[in-house]
Amino acid sequence: MSSALTDLFPFPIVQAPMAGGVSVPQLAAAVSEAGGLGFLAAGYKTADGMYQEIKQLRGLTGRPFGVNVFVPQPDHAESGAVELYAQQLAGEVTWYETELGDPDGGRDDGYDAKLAVLLDNPVPVVSFHFGVPSREVLDALRRAGTLTLVTATTVEEALAVERAGADVVTAQGVEAGGHQGTHRDTPENDGAGIGLLSLIAQIREAVSLPVVAAGGIMRGGQIAAVLAAGACAAQLGTAFVATPESGAHPVHKQALTNPLFARTELTRAFTGRPARALVNRFLREHGPYAPAAYPEINYLTAPLRKAAAKAGDAQGMSMFAGQGHRMARELPAGELVQALMTELASAGTQLSDVARCGGEAR
Repeated sequence: MSSALTDLFPFPIVQAPMAGGVSVPQLAAAVSEAGGLGFLAAGYKTADGMYQEIKQLRGLTGRPFGVNVFVPQPDHAESGAVELYAQQLAGEVTWYETELGDPDGGRDDGYDAKLAVLLDNPVPVVSFHFGVPSREVLDALRRAGTLTLVTATTVEEALAVERAGADVVTAQGVEAGGHQGTHRDTPENDGAGIGLLSLIAQIREAVSLPVVAAGGIMRGGQIAAVLAAGACAAQLGTAFVATPESGAHPVHKQALTNPLFARTELTRAFTGRPARALVNRFLREHGPYAPAAYPEINYLTAPLRKAAAKAGDAQGMSMFAGQGHRMARELPAGELVQALMTELASAGTQLSDVARCGGEAR
């Protein structure tokens, strides 16, 4: 399935936008230069900070790239729950010798200011996470020559994306690392996510939009699988975390394949919203009672996570990762794109052999 999106880059590989300093211009440039679509993450940055990264990226590559923006969140957090969680973090405050952050750090992540920059200085692609922008926003970006993607984790969300007028829907399976891009953060739905292949099939039957597939993809054979299921491209995040161009902390990169971190879980412990991370002490101790309060909990725990990172303490860091993290490779981003394409081509050959009944059982 082709689309205006995939006409921008030769290989069906999108580097996921990972907020928190991972998706730096050097990574996005390397992926775009190699034939994929590199992405910057505007989340947690100021509008000017986003603009400066866009300028830096344009100095590194003339190829298309994207910028991801967080949709503002409704105010539903209970102040009492946030205060109680702060009390439960007292031991962390003592251990890391730092204060908790101010939970009232703002809810919109500079949304309007970032949109103003992206309309005044258009980029090829803009994607949205945590909800659906208004039709007015999507239409304005289209008039500026920008293609728009919006994350969906269910069929209902994909239908909302289509109704709003986006160009592409990003189907995010439950396997994905980092935050689930659910449009509404409903605690009773925790753990009810849909696997990627099932989600692609359901969305393809429900909407006519092109689909980018995201969630746990680490090898070219998996890219082949999502393309066969109907996606036009695959979005990979964790696979690029371990690259030298990534802005991830070295401890985070090493932890991906460290046997001490054998699995991931969806947790609210770090940010107050479900996000898949490597299971460490902080997640085990605080995940069970972390409230549904994003972005308040994100602001609250930020100094703790920063202190843990400064100390090189993997047990206190938020090391977001997808279910395929043990398959991470320490390759330069461009080489990783080439390796994925080689594997994709091999998977196509193997599929043809099987279709002719010429393959051997393994």
